[in-house]
Amino acid sequence: MVGQTILSKEMRDIILDISLYAEAYEMIFKKLLSWVRAFALMIPNFITAILIFITFSLIAKFVKKVLHRILLRTSISEDIIIILTRIVAVIIILVGVFFCLGILQLEKTVTSLLAGAGIIGLALSFAFQDLATNLISGFIIAVKKPFKVGDHIETNNFIGTVSAIDIRAIHLKTFDGQEVIIPSKDVLQKPIKNFHTFGERRIEFTIGISYNEDLEKVANLAQATLEKVTGRDPNKNVEVYFDTLNETSINLILKLWVNLAEHKNVFLVKHNAIIDIQKAFKENDIAIPLTARVREEFLASINQAPVLKLEKSNL
Repeated sequence: MVGQTILSKEMRDIILDISLYAEAYEMIFKKLLSWVRAFALMIPNFITAILIFITFSLIAKFVKKVLHRILLRTSISEDIIIILTRIVAVIIILVGVFFCLGILQLEKTVTSLLAGAGIIGLALSFAFQDLATNLISGFIIAVKKPFKVGDHIETNNFIGTVSAIDIRAIHLKTFDGQEVIIPSKDVLQKPIKNFHTFGERRIEFTIGISYNEDLEKVANLAQATLEKVTGRDPNKNVEVYFDTLNETSINLILKLWVNLAEHKNVFLVKHNAIIDIQKAFKENDIAIPLTARVREEFLASINQAPVLKLEKSNL
């Protein structure tokens, strides 16, 4: 009897376990069945969402091409055009994605995505603040075009030729052959001197003339010499006038213009002008006196020169 009692108890436990497993399998089956039914009911919406996404993608591609062709007719940089068209295409695709999520009855997902995008955007704005500022500054520079590739400019204490312009930075090639990369933000916020805006540049230098010289003769000779300088713009008048009375000399200001379309090397034109003036003054015996400081140092060096004393010889 005791053995039958134990056996019956084990049988009851086994039957109980089997019934529990059966209930679990039944619940799983019902759940899967409900999912299958829900998926079957969503198939039309799913197909519609796919079609809508494809439609918006084609619209974005078409708008991108059309907008690119239209903007190419303007004076906007091609780099800016590419960025603008890509932004417009992404916006159109995102609109299509939100439409698809709405059709699939995922409104809560849309809300969560928008909230998450806002938080992520706020975090990224702090993390990439300098990068965003440079991008915006580069965009403004590309639209306003204060200079172009090949222009000689001065900005942020650097002088050189613009070799490249991108959204993030400006590339300058200095006159000593070095490349300087300046962030667009610094270029936009600092003064820019563009020597090619008006296509011409003035050269100016000063020469000291002795008080003993005939000033009218010196001015006429200087003007005639500058008018023959190689590289000078013949359409612009040469300017020659006396400016300041110094201790040992009178300052003579010399000015001439260079047409940058014909002569881009302004330093070479100035070099030629200085050589021609020096030759003309030398041929006409016009003295360029030393400054007071240089003359004092020269005289002091003479006065301090050692004196050789001859001793008596036994010869």
